[in-house]
Amino acid sequence: MEASSSSSAAAAPSLPPPHFIPTSSDPGVWADASPLLAAACRDLQDGELVHGENFSLFAAMSALEIMDPKMDSGIERSGYNSIEEAIEDGVAPVPLSLDRTLDVQRSIDVMDHLFSCEATWHKGHTLAQTVFTCIYLMRMERTSSHAVLNSFCRTLRATCNAIISVVSTARTHEEEDLFTMSFGLPLRDEQDDKCLSILNSVEETISRQLRACKAQALSKKKTLEDLESLQDKPDLEEDYCRSLLCRLRFRKHFYHVVMCMRKPHGRGLELARKHVASCLNELSLTLKSQEFLKSQSNIMLQADENCTTASGCQPVGFDVSLNSRLLSPAPPRAVKVLSWSNAIRYFEKLLHDLDVICALSLDPVLENVLHFTVQFQKSVPDLVPRAFLQTLLVQDGKLYGQNLFSDVISRALPLPDIIGDKEFQMNEFVVQLGQLVVNLLKILCTNTAWQRRKLGKSLQDWSTVSIQLELALQREFGETRNVLHHEQNMCMRVSKQLLIWTQEHAYWVASRFLTLGFELDLYSPGEYCMVYWYMYVVFTKLIEKMQLRVLASNETSRRKGKKKRDHSKDSSRDMTFSSCLLLQCYVLLSEGLSMMLAVLRNESRSFQLPSIFNTEQERFMQHFDLLQKARVPEHISYYSFKESSSRAGITDLVKYNFFKEIQKITPSLRGSFASEPEKLVELRRIEQVAEHNRIALNIINQVGPGDPSLRVSFEFTHHPHFAVAIVKRS
Repeated sequence: MEASSSSSAAAAPSLPPPHFIPTSSDPGVWADASPLLAAACRDLQDGELVHGENFSLFAAMSALEIMDPKMDSGIERSGYNSIEEAIEDGVAPVPLSLDRTLDVQRSIDVMDHLFSCEATWHKGHTLAQTVFTCIYLMRMERTSSHAVLNSFCRTLRATCNAIISVVSTARTHEEEDLFTMSFGLPLRDEQDDKCLSILNSVEETISRQLRACKAQALSKKKTLEDLESLQDKPDLEEDYCRSLLCRLRFRKHFYHVVMCMRKPHGRGLELARKHVASCLNELSLTLKSQEFLKSQSNIMLQADENCTTASGCQPVGFDVSLNSRLLSPAPPRAVKVLSWSNAIRYFEKLLHDLDVICALSLDPVLENVLHFTVQFQKSVPDLVPRAFLQTLLVQDGKLYGQNLFSDVISRALPLPDIIGDKEFQMNEFVVQLGQLVVNLLKILCTNTAWQRRKLGKSLQDWSTVSIQLELALQREFGETRNVLHHEQNMCMRVSKQLLIWTQEHAYWVASRFLTLGFELDLYSPGEYCMVYWYMYVVFTKLIEKMQLRVLASNETSRRKGKKKRDHSKDSSRDMTFSSCLLLQCYVLLSEGLSMMLAVLRNESRSFQLPSIFNTEQERFMQHFDLLQKARVPEHISYYSFKESSSRAGITDLVKYNFFKEIQKITPSLRGSFASEPEKLVELRRIEQVAEHNRIALNIINQVGPGDPSLRVSFEFTHHPHFAVAIVKRS
């Protein structure tokens, strides 16, 4: 009806716009709403909306805003309606130019822009908006006569397909859920399995040409006359060969990196490291080619932060809006593609992150795995390396695809060797704990925000298993703990150690949850006091459980009597003792900072943020509700914090001087961590925080915390989790 009315209106002579709006009972009548909209625009204030009576909040949330460039796909009138139309208009010619020199230049520009698009895709955008804006990739068969472009595009497509498989398997893409969506794009072809052989053939041809150029330069005469040149300018042949080779070789080695790291049980990690080194070398050569390529471009160069090619030229064969019209689920807007220089930096960081993963020793000790994962996250890796790390750690429900998690747990228990014991593996609690460890490793491979949220929710599961274990221990052995029957005694010891191990890891999860809040800037200065107080309580409990585990290990060693000593377990106990001392430093820092803030709150009324929106108790629950629900730790509430902080005074703070106590512990730790540079760096940070806060505390004590001229602020200049007090006088 509307279509027929529209066509008849087009045939009729133009009429002046009506001065009224027809009723909705006549859907075939078209009316000009401009006068109404113009009148509304004059009367509406900021934030107001003209809507009908049936326009609800839900409708507002679901509506598409017309003329919004991000949401309204119809606003973009330029571009082509089909790939064929774009090809017919010469957007993606093959060859790229009849001038052979210009054809090589444009081929390199296409490679560079695809390189930038690939980096942009890795950053969380869609394939439809990045890599597959290239028409050559959408119609790969057209490039069969252009060996260089065909080999590059096929290898790129095969790499993209492999990375999608890794990220989908790891499921770390939940925070970038558009990453793995294919939108019906041609992601795979039968010929893609031969992409490397095609690429190797092209590489060998160009390598021969480069060798011929070098030989010609040395002999000062023409050589290898039967070898066809890449382009028509002999003096530029060598530079163009180098520029093409480094891009093709990077593509080949990066494909090898991806495929080697996908091999099960970490079998391809050593070979992957070699290809990572080759990739980095080719990237440096690619960067060096920029000067030559810029010198050959005949256009006004853009700023480097906007260029997506090394030459600064716009590539041929791309249409950013074509997929939004052809593929209904594709996002309607175009995205800003990373510049070529930023893409180079992205891939350098990506390769360094992958190299760190490949260097992992595949140690089955859980504490070492957790430490590695936390350290790896400090470099803020992007989605792709995190996905590779998770698929390495958890394969087929096993650690590295080799070690049952029940065996991983049994290694952590200070008991006679029970690895491989079927009864232990089938135990209900061991199975539950194994699944919790799997979930923990997966959580630690997500981005920081998701990691913190999921860690908080997983605490409930750790707490539940801990309570169930404790109840089972009381039920089974509550009345028979003094019976000396060996099997019963052994079963009780296993249950006890399993309970201690579970509680220890529950507190480890809680400590990670609390410290991540600093990295995400979730705490305001007025909340530092309660946060450091809670950290002090959690770290204290964590040390308590670790010490119980060490005591149990020592007891087991004594039971062995004169049997041969296990030096590896002795070394493990020494490292656990050093870890306890390091945690003791965290306890002292947390307690010292909490008391310092409490003193300033009590005596100078600073660091108190009264709010009309919520009380201090409500903010306490907002930050620690997940820990409170999981009862980590038990019998801790806002009132415990309030009672503790209200009693804090400058006299006690100076008397105990927690920061000075840290300086007594750190020298002994320096020798223990001599072979661990990361822990030595952490130790140095702790020493700096302790020293600066010790000096600040002395100044506050001398001036008096209640002095109105005293100005104290806190900055994270030396450690991401522990603040340093900055004292000034106004």
